[in-house]
Amino acid sequence: MKDAQRHGLKIHPIDVTCSDWLCTLEKYQQGFAVRMGLRYAKGLRQEIALQIVQERRLRPFSSVEDLKLRIPAVQKSELAVLAEIGALNFIAGPKPGIHRRDASWQIERAARRAGPLLERLTEPASARESSPLAPMKPEERLVADFRGTGMTIGLHPMAYKRPQLKKEGVRSAADLHFLRNGSTVRIAGAVIARQRPGTAKGFVFLSLEDETGITNAIITPQLFEEDYATVVQQQFLLIDGKLQNQEGVVSVKAEHVWPLPVTFAEMASHDFH
Repeated sequence: MKDAQRHGLKIHPIDVTCSDWLCTLEKYQQGFAVRMGLRYAKGLRQEIALQIVQERRLRPFSSVEDLKLRIPAVQKSELAVLAEIGALNFIAGPKPGIHRRDASWQIERAARRAGPLLERLTEPASARESSPLAPMKPEERLVADFRGTGMTIGLHPMAYKRPQLKKEGVRSAADLHFLRNGSTVRIAGAVIARQRPGTAKGFVFLSLEDETGITNAIITPQLFEEDYATVVQQQFLLIDGKLQNQEGVVSVKAEHVWPLPVTFAEMASHDFH
């Protein structure tokens, strides 16, 4: 998905007011955008998603409580994941709209009778549009996106670190294509693949992704043995090494490898182990 975004494809988030079960195409300015399907909301049952689509075709949902009343079988856990990933943000319309924690607050209200704490929020209706909770910060949204869908359509996690990485001399994936073969470089990224082919004599090949693209890193058998836990277990890596830029094929032969703290979001990778 990030590769598609880097190539200019616009991707819209999961939204109960317009997402189907599968991804769909939407008209967007001069072209099309992909609307993410409800199927990517972890824990949301297909039969509930189809009921959401069917009910909103009859009339729009006016609130989270309205959705709950019209789809009685929906579980609180399903509503919670929809709220966390922002899929309920526009359920009351784009103006004023609600943020993710507003939606979570409304779910709690819909799930219980009004007690002393909540009584004052039962009326008027306008009071139900907001909550005393602060909106999620970028890191919190990132964690929620990966927990709830396994991805994010927002900024790549590395983009949040780029200003600091630049100060430390870290090159982006896009930078490497313009550097001389044999240059000493420092790279960083999310590990999206680890490969150790049986014919590679113990060499390990990593694919590191940042907001600009993918870099291939080569780990020697000796370095792999010395930093096994870092190479195998860390989600993000910082690597110093020699650039190999030959006939448009770019990779970095690693000399030093360190873990890089970027986010608490749990990202998946395709690994040999």
